[in-house]
Amino acid sequence: MHFNYVAGLARKVTHKKWGVKMDLLLWITVGFIVFGFVVLVSMKKSMERKVALIIENKESMESKQISPKPVVWWIVGATVWGLVSMFLIVRSFSVYM
Repeated sequence: MHFNYVAGLARKVTHKKWGVKMDLLLWITVGFIVFGFVVLVSMKKSMERKVALIIENKESMESKQISPKPVVWWIVGATVWGLVSMFLIVRSFSVYM
């Protein structure tokens, strides 16, 4: 019984001590995930059109009219966004638990 009281008291002290930091980390995590998701979804159609255009005009790729670099950078950005989102979620669990 004494242990439960001490553990509960430690949780309350920790929550009061780190309350602002925990709220800030939560808002940064949620904001980053939502903002990144909105950006990726808004750019999705444009990237699909570029990929279709690149596939359609394979022969003219030598003339460098159509560059696949924006598509590659979009994929890299989506991958980095996903990795950072996973890190922030794991970090949030380690702070809250």
